[in-house]
Amino acid sequence: MKFSVNQQDLQQALNYCQGVIEKRSTLPILSNILLSAYKSKLILTATDLDVIFVHQINNIEVFEEGKTTTTSSIMYDIVRKISSGKKINLTLNDKNKLQLESDKSIFNLNCISHSEFPVTDENFNNNEFLIKSKQLLKLLNKCKFSVSNDETRHYLSGIYFHQTEVDEKNYLTAVATDSHRMSISKIKLDKEINFDPIILPKKTIFQLCTILDNYDGDVKISNMKSKIKFELSNSILISKLIDGKFPNYIQVIPKKNHKKLEIDLKLFLNSVDRVASISLDKKDGVKFSLTKNSLNLSVNNANSGDGNETLATSFDHNLEISFNSRYLIDVASQLDGEKIELHFNDNGSPVLIKDPSDFDSIFIVMPMKG
Repeated sequence: MKFSVNQQDLQQALNYCQGVIEKRSTLPILSNILLSAYKSKLILTATDLDVIFVHQINNIEVFEEGKTTTTSSIMYDIVRKISSGKKINLTLNDKNKLQLESDKSIFNLNCISHSEFPVTDENFNNNEFLIKSKQLLKLLNKCKFSVSNDETRHYLSGIYFHQTEVDEKNYLTAVATDSHRMSISKIKLDKEINFDPIILPKKTIFQLCTILDNYDGDVKISNMKSKIKFELSNSILISKLIDGKFPNYIQVIPKKNHKKLEIDLKLFLNSVDRVASISLDKKDGVKFSLTKNSLNLSVNNANSGDGNETLATSFDHNLEISFNSRYLIDVASQLDGEKIELHFNDNGSPVLIKDPSDFDSIFIVMPMKG
């Protein structure tokens, strides 16, 4: 095997692979990437047995076709330190070492035979549909921060995707919750799709966000009972799904939150963030003291002190309620408009948060006690 490839293309592909490969794998082959060079293409494959990621680099110079595997993290570390735009020459020699050469640098990387790499030929059904990459990325970003870290409730450790119908229009709806907060976002579909509800694991979510950040085009989605496949123009991501039943989230959406506070988004976000600075981990409750013309935000930390800030606002009620400041910052950071709406009931009930510029997303945050 012998080929040449551009440094930037190879670095980007290896960077994607890093998100899949486990840092401490008990199987050495799972620390490796599979490199396949043929017909002016280089295909890189990475897997942890739950997620398979395949990326194709086109228009490379292939002098001799072939396959091998080598340690992903070491190759990535070398490639990212080579000057941007440089040509990298790679040759698999007789001693089963991959020689990487660029300018005056030469490295010989240990390899494991490609025959040991666990690649399966996944047979997905014809239940496939197309979605714009920016729409899918929107759903993921609006929900990923609400995914639970509690491994005992594995069914909350991902985003729940399902098809919904509102006013005879079809939507792909995404939901995530850690039982303290919930994100719900949907995008309109051109037509009804044949798509069974799924729970997409956290690792897959973040890997998908990474590759979608640098991609603008269609994503083809197809799923079978236990796996899902995302196809982009030069990448394929296949993932196992979480086996479990997602809770009935509809019944959690507040129905009686009639006390509405609308405020400038940047002003609100910056104020909460500033006041929360008194608490190192931002887990202390930020207390809302609402009166007719003002919102006072305050945080009191036994170790570091206290802080408060008052904002002029229009509100027709008196209310005192506290929230985890990190939860509010997470939500506010994902809103696209100029305003944020907070709909309250009482100090023991969750707040319903909306973006007036986005009717397809809502957020629910539980108050803190005491």
